[in-house]
Amino acid sequence: MNFDWLKRVMPRGLYGRAALILFLPVVVVTVVVTVMFLQRHFEDVTRQMSSGMASEIGLVVHRIDAAPDIAAARAAAQEVTGRLGLQLILPAGAGGEDRRVFYDLSGRIVITELHEKVAEVRAVDLSRRREVRVTLQGRWGPYQLVFPRVRVSASNPHQLLVLMIGTSLLMTAIATIFLRNQLRPIRRLARAAEDYGKGRIIPYRPGGASEIRSAGTAFLEMRARIERQNEQRKQMLSGVSHDLRTPLTRLRLGLSMLSPDYPPEPDEIAALESDVAAMGTMVDAFLDHARDAAQDAPPEPVPALDFLRGIVADAQRGGQRVVLHALTGDEAGRATFRRDSLRRAVENLIGNAVRYGERAEVDAALGPSYFRISVEDDGPGIPPEKREEALKPFTRLDPARNQNRGQGVGLGLSIAADIARAHGGQLRLGEGERLGGLRAEIVIPR
Repeated sequence: MNFDWLKRVMPRGLYGRAALILFLPVVVVTVVVTVMFLQRHFEDVTRQMSSGMASEIGLVVHRIDAAPDIAAARAAAQEVTGRLGLQLILPAGAGGEDRRVFYDLSGRIVITELHEKVAEVRAVDLSRRREVRVTLQGRWGPYQLVFPRVRVSASNPHQLLVLMIGTSLLMTAIATIFLRNQLRPIRRLARAAEDYGKGRIIPYRPGGASEIRSAGTAFLEMRARIERQNEQRKQMLSGVSHDLRTPLTRLRLGLSMLSPDYPPEPDEIAALESDVAAMGTMVDAFLDHARDAAQDAPPEPVPALDFLRGIVADAQRGGQRVVLHALTGDEAGRATFRRDSLRRAVENLIGNAVRYGERAEVDAALGPSYFRISVEDDGPGIPPEKREEALKPFTRLDPARNQNRGQGVGLGLSIAADIARAHGGQLRLGEGERLGGLRAEIVIPR
């Protein structure tokens, strides 16, 4: 069955669809209750009341037909009608035909019931709102019985309908206000996302229901992450251009000092080759960082402690002075992360530790909801006021770290911090309690 037509008539906007979901059940329930009320009230109750009135009319008919003359009939009937609350008109006109207004739903039941129960009924006049005139044909000619309308149908039956419709309208108005307040945060989130897609950053604060707040918080985190990556890219480009300028200047100066008449000295060639090697290292580090950020494998469950043992063993085989200090947690426990990315982050921390210190120690803890890896060295450490700066790309803190220990381009801590954030965790820098140098901790959720 093709329902394309339904898609065309459905509202396009979220507000229209939410309103349809909210108001359609209210309308359906109101209609169903109204139909049931009409059937029960206007048919069953009216039929029951009309049947009782037909019995009273039948009693009057019997008295009139049993009288010997019209005067006696009038006297006998008035004796009964007075007690029953009926007005007798004897004799009366022919009465014509049944009459009722078009919106008198219960009148149809009254007319039908009186005709069925009393054979002498010739016409029922319901044109007057508050009284009923029943014309009957008796032994002494036509006569009429007049009684209040409330005797055959409930008084003010429309009150329940009015109350129900009024309540529905009131609840609809309240629901509309509530719905508008709930949709306002969604519109604000959509506007912030649309403006950010156009390159504009507008103030946005999550609000509304918990799901909308969660989506707004996720958007802010995504926007902050993108802005942070853009800032890091700018810093990396600035760092590359800055760091390449020094060896390029030395190369240019060295080349200008070469004489075309004499071959270059070995020291001059070695100096030029050293500058070229330094430039290659910087460019390779930048390309590796960009390549790893773009080629991250999906996270997978990995035996956490065995994973760390493998990294330390590889570092020891490479000649780095690093040891495992302590591993706590379930030996068979698994954590979900990107294996290659986290390995690179830990290797960068170990490389920094052995570069700026004599030795390094690694410990880890696998908790119920986290996986923590700590690398501590015995180097000079980083002052607390410079630790945030140390996480920026191409930052080398010469007073804090011993630059004579090796060549670096200032990407190790920055890469480790990015990888930790990509896993929903963080990189924390502090002072080592055992060795007295820098203590770097990567904490990620399991």
